[in-house]
Parts: sequence; C-alpha cells; structure tokens
Amino acid sequence: MLKITWDQRLSWAVEISGSKNAALPLIAASLLLEKVTLHNVPRIGDIFSLLEIIKSLGVTVDFTENTLVMDMSKISLTGMNRELMKKIRASILLLSPLLYRFGAVDIPFPGGCNIGKRPIDEHLNGLREIGYSSMDSDESIHLSGKLQEGDKNLSVGFAVTATENLITANVLRSGHTQIHLAAIEPHVANLVDFLRKQGANITINYDHTIDIIGVEKINPVWEFSVVHDYIESGTFVVLGALASQEYIDIHHACISGLTSFLGKCQEVGVRFEDRGNDTLRVFRSEHLKAVKFQTNIFPGFPTDLQSVFCILLSQAEGVSRVQEIMFEWRLNFLVELEKMKGHPALMNPHEALIFGPTHLRGATVSSWDLRAGVAMIIAGLIATGDTFITNVEYIERGYEDIIGKIGKLGVQIERTE
Repeated sequence: MLKITWDQRLSWAVEISGSKNAALPLIAASLLLEKVTLHNVPRIGDIFSLLEIIKSLGVTVDFTENTLVMDMSKISLTGMNRELMKKIRASILLLSPLLYRFGAVDIPFPGGCNIGKRPIDEHLNGLREIGYSSMDSDESIHLSGKLQEGDKNLSVGFAVTATENLITANVLRSGHTQIHLAAIEPHVANLVDFLRKQGANITINYDHTIDIIGVEKINPVWEFSVVHDYIESGTFVVLGALASQEYIDIHHACISGLTSFLGKCQEVGVRFEDRGNDTLRVFRSEHLKAVKFQTNIFPGFPTDLQSVFCILLSQAEGVSRVQEIMFEWRLNFLVELEKMKGHPALMNPHEALIFGPTHLRGATVSSWDLRAGVAMIIAGLIATGDTFITNVEYIERGYEDIIGKIGKLGVQIERTE
C-alpha cells in the first residue's frame, strides 16, 4: 500500500526510463540471435517475469543496472516455466523466435491482463498463413511446421503485439511479406530498427503497412538501446500540470511520439515549452477547460494515457467526454475517483463523462491496472487529506522506480501496511 500525504508540490527535473512496451518485444526477438546486449532496459516487474521465463529456456541472463546481456548458446525448450507464462501477456511474443529455432512450440495461453479481452487470433492466423499449423487446446497453443517461401499478405487489425510477432516471424522467411493494418507505435519502430541494424530488410509505411523482404541471415551478435517511454513521459506531463510548484522539466520526453496527446493537453489549457534536446518544460496549469477525446491507434491519443488524462479533466471546467475504443472496461477505474469525491459518470464500457472541476478528497483507493494505479497517485497528490493506494504491484509492473522519481521531484510517498 502507498500513502500519499496531501499538499505537496513537485519541482526540478525527471529522467524518463526505457519503454516497457519496447523492451519486451526486443528481448523476445533477441532469441533469434546468439548474443545480445540491450541498454536502457527498465527494471520493472514485467521485464523480470519475462527474463525468468527466458532463463528457464536455458538462456544465460545478466541484468546489471539497465544493461541486459543475453547468451542464447544453450537455449532449449525442456525446462520452460509454463506456470509463469500463464501469468504474463508478453509471453505470446516468444512464439515466433521459438518456432523459428525449434520448428514446434507448445505454450499456455498467456494471461496477466486486467483491462479486457485481448484475443490472439491475429498472431495465430498470421503464423498459419506463413506455414505453421496449429493444434490448440483450451489451455495451450501448439504450433509446428516449416516456413513457406513466397509472397504473403497478412492483416493484424492494428494489434501491437501481433504486429511485433509477425515482424519477427518473417525477417528470415524467403519472400516478400506485407503486413496490412499494422501497428506503427514508437515501440514497434524500435523493434524494426533493432532488426534492421542486424541486416533485416523492413520498411514501415505510414498507411499502416509494413514490408519485409526476407534475408538469409542476420548478425548473430548485436548491441542496441531501448527507446524511452513516451507513456511515462505523458504521465509526467499531467503530473507537472496539476502538481508542480511552478514547473518540472522532463528529459527524454519523446515529444515526437506525443503529438496527439500534447495537442489535446493544449486544448485543455496545459502550458508547456519545448526546451530542445527532447526536453519538455511543463508548467503548473490552472483554469483548465473540458474537452472531448477518444483513444485511438498511433498516432492517435494513446489508450495508456487515458486514465491519467481523466484525472486532468477532473480539474477542468465543464463536462468532458471520454471514448475508450481500444479496451472494454478500461474506464472502470473511475469508480476509484468517485471514492475521492470526483464526479465521473460511466455511460457504457467504452464511454464516460467527467464533471469538473471537483475538489478531490483523500481516500483509500485501488489500482485497477498499472496505468490506472499511476492515475490514482496523481489524484492523491492534488487531493485534500491523505490517500492510500492498494494493489500497487500493478504500478511496479510497468513503471521503473516511479515512487523514487516522484520523490526526487520533492514529493514523499510512503510504503505502508
């Protein structure tokens, strides 16, 4: 449980960490190689869980500070930690590299998601299309076969992990692969850059297609850096706007990946300044006004910033409308805002109204998922009275030392029973 004491204000500067959503597919794709060194890897729960699975496959792992070294020379399927694979969504990213290495793989259906169903049809359909056959049961995914040569057209419906899985699956397949309705988020681009530097031939097109010309081999040893986390950066934009003394500076702010989000922040009345060198100065902002916004695929408004933006709108004058088109029930966390005397109205699983501005009051609230958990931290910092947050393990899954970073900005958040 976290305790947030009221009437604290942030100041100074914060460094944004490496992206969870970029690091996970990079780690999985590294299994195609013999040895990989990754820098700027965030030390968070999801990364540690995936590394435990990879170690159970016989991979040697050295994770010191934010540098990860992986040696795949003894990789094997015999000791696979199936129980842990059931608990982490990112384990689905292991399908493509393990199929390429071993020709057959049987893994349990991945879990670990608390924001609605996330089907894996796009993964399986794409892998079947390039030559693998499946014999799935109620509890596991079994794929086997051999990559087919020739040109292939695949469609993934903008699914991020399916896009990443099928990129990895096709870089060494002979022929031209075109992935339609592909995700093109910054973390997808980071995976493409990683594979390109090893010799893969991949082109991202901004009509949401990705072209892959298969190559015979890629470099077996490589070193690469994980892109910074634009979702964490957007979170600190809201923190700075609502809870700074005067302003905070955000280094490695990923400004180019936040165009839609920052545009909507300006519409609300958030004041910020591009200081150059990817540094954003965010000023304490008052006299905010209500807006309508809808989450969307990149470069639209990120679903992972929806919850923190809802806290921002709780302090805006008027009635804001939120449309969450990506995940059903992701707006459910608004019941926690009600406990703090906020005034949201959940209209259906995908839409809500937020009435503001409201004077939030400290309360005991829960973290519904990792993004909603950080939203409640922000709410606690602007509420009157102390706030207690339970289920904080969700927060630690996705943000590297978020409590320490906020502490360096001058705010004390206590861990308590």
